Amino acid sequence: MEDDPHAQLPTGPAGVRRDVWDRLGLISGSEGVFTGTVVCAASIAYGAGHLHSTLALCTAIFGTVLVYWLAHLHARTLGASVTLGHHPLVALRLALAETWPIAGASVLPIVVLLLAEIAGAPLGTAAWAALIATIVLLTAYSYLAGVRSGLSTWGSVTSATIGAAIGLLVALLKVALH
Repeated sequence: MEDDPHAQLPTGPAGVRRDVWDRLGLISGSEGVFTGTVVCAASIAYGAGHLHSTLALCTAIFGTVLVYWLAHLHARTLGASVTLGHHPLVALRLALAETWPIAGASVLPIVVLLLAEIAGAPLGTAAWAALIATIVLLTAYSYLAGVRSGLSTWGSVTSATIGAAIGLLVALLKVALH
């Protein structure tokens, strides 16, 4: 059973395995989505003032998130091998399933940047649009976390406010760097 990655997956609605009801890992991998989104936002905050094309900024975002994800993937693989005694290939397979949302989080800001470019927006405007999209995503995930954990409406709003504040800190970083 140790080699079956689904053996450790919790069940969702009606006892259905998590890999079926949360196929994209947006709920179960929300830690990775949140972390990857913050990394994206920080890449935008820095790169928008130092890079001179949408392609360069998209490459910087994807590259930064990819390196961060690979480091996290390696750490999770090592952790599962050391603490759980999993064979490294089993640990890698489990880590891939758990951590891919970190890399996947780069999709939204890149799509926003590309759509803004297609619409004719200058790079600075496109970068702000992508940064705002990351703040909205951080806020939404934080609110969802509050709701799913059983917080009251005010608790969920407080959770969302904290997520938004983290995104706003990155926006302040962007302003400070430029």
